[in-house]
Amino acid sequence: MSESFDLLLTNGTVVTPWGTFAADVGVTGGRIVAVGALGSAKAKATRDVRGLHVLPGAIDSQVHFREPGPTHKEDLETGSRAAVLGGVTSVFEMPNTAPPTTSADALNEKLTRARGRMWCDHAFYVGATPDNAEALADLEKMPGAAGVKMFMGSSTGTLLVADDDHVGRVLQHGRRRVAVHAEDEDRLNARKNLRVAGDPRSHPVWRDAEAALLATQRVVSLARKAARRVHILHVSTGDEMAYLRDHKDIATVETTPNHLTLVAPECYERLGTYAQMNPPVRDASHREAIWAAVRAGIVDVLGSDHAPHTREEKDKGYPDTPSGMTGVQTLVPILLDHVNAGRLTLERFVDLVAHGPQRIFGLSTKGRIAVGFDADFTIVDLKAKRTIENKWIASRCGWTPFDGVTVTGFPVGTILRGEVVMWDGALQGVARGAPLTFLETLQPV
Repeated sequence: MSESFDLLLTNGTVVTPWGTFAADVGVTGGRIVAVGALGSAKAKATRDVRGLHVLPGAIDSQVHFREPGPTHKEDLETGSRAAVLGGVTSVFEMPNTAPPTTSADALNEKLTRARGRMWCDHAFYVGATPDNAEALADLEKMPGAAGVKMFMGSSTGTLLVADDDHVGRVLQHGRRRVAVHAEDEDRLNARKNLRVAGDPRSHPVWRDAEAALLATQRVVSLARKAARRVHILHVSTGDEMAYLRDHKDIATVETTPNHLTLVAPECYERLGTYAQMNPPVRDASHREAIWAAVRAGIVDVLGSDHAPHTREEKDKGYPDTPSGMTGVQTLVPILLDHVNAGRLTLERFVDLVAHGPQRIFGLSTKGRIAVGFDADFTIVDLKAKRTIENKWIASRCGWTPFDGVTVTGFPVGTILRGEVVMWDGALQGVARGAPLTFLETLQPV
């Protein structure tokens, strides 16, 4: 008797943890139930993906969707719509909203707002503050929590844990991996006079490589004292990569497509404040060092650090301009272009946006094409040439720093738990995103 599935993907090239090969994928009940030669099987729905690559659903583990708060530039619906249009099936959303996500009530409010509105699966970080450190051990265990996020340097929002005493207290309360924005606040304050009005090229001069390295060294040292795992976000310097290479037992590493693709001073001369982010895009020596760290395996994940602001806000004139760019929708195409350029293998790309997040954050049934895992797929055409344009961007702010960039490799379909939510650039069905589950927060039944 032939097998029968809810969904059958046929004739694709599938990227699995054990290799890349031609195969069909059978899905039942939202889970992968078969991978192999399934041509004789029956299915309620069949999609022939001949000529395409079937990847595990991309996971963007750093996005800012701005809700609640400044929803004039993004909200959970528009941000998640951008995600699935770009081939992303799951996101971890950051806590620097208004009010910030620093309590059980605030986390539950976000989960309620997400229900029936978010197109992708999701989890929300809890923000660390000097006042809630003792509560973090309980907050990080809540359903829908991605863990704890700590800002050591001031950025968008009001969350800041700057001194060693408070950083240490945060690290002493809880067990899950703590995500860290590592810039040294004292050095940032001491160097504010180096900002040049009207010249965003001075942004990486003010927020220099030493500010990043100092904070990373401090938090890793404090993490060792507390025996607490940390995850250093958006690493922007070669100095940090060299340091973190020797601390992989306790610290995992993220970098972003922006830091792998853009370069100073050219990006500031071309894009102005639209290239402004924290920590900054730096010169070519740092970009090459980050690529070397990717090739060496020091980098564990790539997150977009999607952080939208309106044109009106970005046009105010440096330094009175907010830091941040859109990124969740362009994560997959920009990185596929690097794959086609030979800077990154397809398997390493999949490791950085699927296997890596699943592994280091302990995601349950996500991040790989294997029997028993959720049927989340990013289906891509590696040969497709597309020009990224602002009009394609679904984010409420409506712009991307990659406007006008032609890429080779593009997402064709986004499938979430066996349901097609995007195909050929069009949304399908309804928003059906659900909270992510983690091995460290499994709830009793």
